[in-house]
Amino acid sequence: MSHTIRQQAKLLSRIRRLKGQMEAVERALEAERPCGEVLQLLASIRGALMGLTGEVLEDHLHEHVLHAETEEARRQAVDEIADVLKTYLR
Repeated sequence: MSHTIRQQAKLLSRIRRLKGQMEAVERALEAERPCGEVLQLLASIRGALMGLTGEVLEDHLHEHVLHAETEEARRQAVDEIADVLKTYLR
């Protein structure tokens, strides 16, 4: 069983909070709130997204790299992380 399935409820809860934060930005823009408020909301979203990303990445490392069943599975997991990091760092 994948770690994302075992952690599904927790991860989906975090996604729902992120959606709520995005909707708060939308409402703030529609209400013509000061840019400082909008920036603070955006910073909060970034922090929440980074936390979620870090959690999934950590679980991926533990499950698919540290506890991989085969060396091929370990290599594949490392390649997946490398691809994600390349995208992230662009």
